[in-house]
Amino acid sequence: MSYQVLARKWRPRNFTELVGQDHVQRALVNALDNDRLHHAYLFTGTRGVGKTTIARIFAKSLNCEEGVSSTPCGKCSACEEINEGRFIDLIEVDAASRTKVEDTRELLENVQYAPTRGRYKVYLIDEVHMLSGHSFNALLKTLEEPPPHVKFLLATTDPQRLPVTILSRCLQFNLKSLTLSQITGQIDNILKQEQVDSDAGAVRELAFAANGSMRDALSLLDQAIAFGNGSLAEDEVRAMLGTIDRDVIYRLLDALSQADAALLLDEVNKTDAFAPDYTALLGDLVSVLQRVAIAQTLPDAIDDTFGDRDAVLALADKLSAEDVQLYYQIGLIGRRDLPLSPEPRGGFEMVLLRMLAFRPVQAGMAASAPAQSQKTQAAPQPAAVKKAALQPAPQVAAGGGTADASTSEWAGIIESLSLKGMAREMSLNCVFHGIQDDVVELTLDPAHVHLLGKAREQQLEAALAEYYQRKVSVRINQQDKLQSETPAGQRSRQQNERQQQAEQSIRQDENIKAIQDTFGASVNQESIRPRD
Repeated sequence: MSYQVLARKWRPRNFTELVGQDHVQRALVNALDNDRLHHAYLFTGTRGVGKTTIARIFAKSLNCEEGVSSTPCGKCSACEEINEGRFIDLIEVDAASRTKVEDTRELLENVQYAPTRGRYKVYLIDEVHMLSGHSFNALLKTLEEPPPHVKFLLATTDPQRLPVTILSRCLQFNLKSLTLSQITGQIDNILKQEQVDSDAGAVRELAFAANGSMRDALSLLDQAIAFGNGSLAEDEVRAMLGTIDRDVIYRLLDALSQADAALLLDEVNKTDAFAPDYTALLGDLVSVLQRVAIAQTLPDAIDDTFGDRDAVLALADKLSAEDVQLYYQIGLIGRRDLPLSPEPRGGFEMVLLRMLAFRPVQAGMAASAPAQSQKTQAAPQPAAVKKAALQPAPQVAAGGGTADASTSEWAGIIESLSLKGMAREMSLNCVFHGIQDDVVELTLDPAHVHLLGKAREQQLEAALAEYYQRKVSVRINQQDKLQSETPAGQRSRQQNERQQQAEQSIRQDENIKAIQDTFGASVNQESIRPRD
């Protein structure tokens, strides 16, 4: 017996075997079980998500010899013939090859005749958007009022090209691209049934390459099993797909977090030996940055579907939120411009170097230093100098308690600490009350409680121990309302004040008033920015 490809062998035969598309499945099951059947259905969605598969299951449900229901028996002659593609009353049409109006008219001539074998005559028209304008016109009247024994099932990957007159006559179901977890789950199930040895990394690579299409995933699975001589290994699947180890992305981002240009270019040099697709590599890097941004806002939202949860959370602590946003934007623009580069590797390197060159200026830095000396001020200061300049005196209140220290003082301490990412964000959103008995007392802004975490508290303790040159512990309190201002709050307030001053300056400017009076002009408020 000849080999049957996995995409055909494992095509769902009933609604319970479908993967994903629950919203479509529920609507069709209810319609079949409650005898609320429409005469025309339109299934839309990208390739390989189940449009024609659902249409065939629906046709089987309509013509099963045991009766119309959402659970066809799969054993009667009608079900078997539909499974094998030889049921005479299921007319499948490839609209891409039958675009002429004569083809459509010939097809519709037999609509009036009763079905030969089944209960309904079902017309399944695939890629219906390929029909010509005249063909659509010929189809309109029949599609609106077909005989009671006829059902139309239309499928398309491009519903925007369908006339509104066709859309209005159909019940439309938009099929979604499958998620990574749905595809990996189905591949795992198939590999178990086929008794094929595999590792989780190989399955993940195949699911990622399928890009939401189950059919593509199973086609790639067929290819990978042949490539691996009956088994799946992650390195072999990568070699087949032409992809590289995703750890490269984390090493590149780690080098960025250290601002180490030499390490960054060395990683690119090592990667170049595998002749990667630099556009795809940059796309993967941007995708990881998006996951890092989510981890910085809501760590619990990061799952381990990609097998990289720990790496993403580690990067979330190393990189500041501002850096992640900037890197993401630079990566997006760089990916768009990469085809314009004379050489792909050079273009990729320039994107990474751009990420290093453009860094967000820390709050207060630009205002406190002359423009010509900003580069000098941004450079790290010797630890001894920073400690001497910023070491706070212990704040002790009467009765052994602690008294609030300056917020400006706490901002200075934070600037001198080697904190990054979420640990730094958490510190900036705390009020500093002082230190007593080697305990640093802080209160976290209630609007930022999501930043709390044992790992970040430990990072802050380690940084403060280096700052004070002795072991200290951190106690972070929570209150419904802060009594003092946090460094982040102070920065936000100062920015708002500078913005208000800039807007007031524009409103009071005599030249601008004259232009408004003379030409009836108005000021674009969103364009007003305070001077650096």
